[in-house]
Amino acid sequence: MERKVFWTAFIVLGLFADFLLPVWWALAATVPIAYISWWVAYRSDWF
Repeated sequence: MERKVFWTAFIVLGLFADFLLPVWWALAATVPIAYISWWVAYRSDWF
């Protein structure tokens, strides 16, 4: 379940960044997006 939540959050936030940010900012935002997705899926105890 956590893996599915991680990838879903990562893809949704990544697409959100791709449409709202310039290309270089979207690429730079990939690391924080991965961290936020990991935290939501594995550390937050929401799932």
